[in-house]
Amino acid sequence: MPEVRAKKALGQHFLTDLNIARKICDSLTERAAGEPEAVLEVGCGMGVLTQYLLQRSDIITYGAEIDSESVEYLNVHYPDFTPRLIEGDFLKMNLQERFPDGVRVIGNFPYNISSQIFFKIIENRDLVPQCVGMIQKEVAVRIAEPPGSKEYGILSVLLQAWYDIEYLFTVSEKVFNPPPKVKSAVIRLRRNGTTKLGCDETLFVKVVKASFGQRRKMLRNSLKAAFGNFGGAEHPLFTTRAEQLSVAQFVELTNWVAEHR
Repeated sequence: MPEVRAKKALGQHFLTDLNIARKICDSLTERAAGEPEAVLEVGCGMGVLTQYLLQRSDIITYGAEIDSESVEYLNVHYPDFTPRLIEGDFLKMNLQERFPDGVRVIGNFPYNISSQIFFKIIENRDLVPQCVGMIQKEVAVRIAEPPGSKEYGILSVLLQAWYDIEYLFTVSEKVFNPPPKVKSAVIRLRRNGTTKLGCDETLFVKVVKASFGQRRKMLRNSLKAAFGNFGGAEHPLFTTRAEQLSVAQFVELTNWVAEHR
């Protein structure tokens, strides 16, 4: 069977370097002991990463693949994997139904949906203890950056609220077919100990998004544009910019907004 054609509409860039594939696989930390854990590879392509995941005895590998051509290719080349290969859109998948005991997520994520993948992981944070993803380098930097950085943004705050994030390594554009126009990077997310933020979590998301809505302006302007003038009340953080605030400060601000809006 011929190779799968990369489809622009699906944001496909197939990894061709086996050493990088092995390195991504090895970035998924091993469990010390116990039963093998479920791991879901998002976007299996032609199985370049899949083949290494299938060699590990500490995990049971599942796949989510939206491209029927890729599914056909994988069924031919990895027949033992077929029963655990789910044809469909990861973003629409009910992880609670499929993996009630939890699942780790890994993949060479399509650039055009990488942010949506991370938002889905946040939604399912109590099911997903770890995620290893190869994504566009600038997105990886943004996610991993601490407060005070120009790259620090909405996704940084929302992910760092629930996960410890490590920028692992950069990947050249030359190891893909077709090569993307930008470099890639691999990051690892590991669930931190936070179970509750200590504020209204829906409002927290709104406050974070509103704060970065006009990121060059002080928080006073951004938040008043979203929530009104708070009856003339002012918070001490109003004279700072969104990129300077830690997760804890956003929690504090959310509680203040809840009280004054």
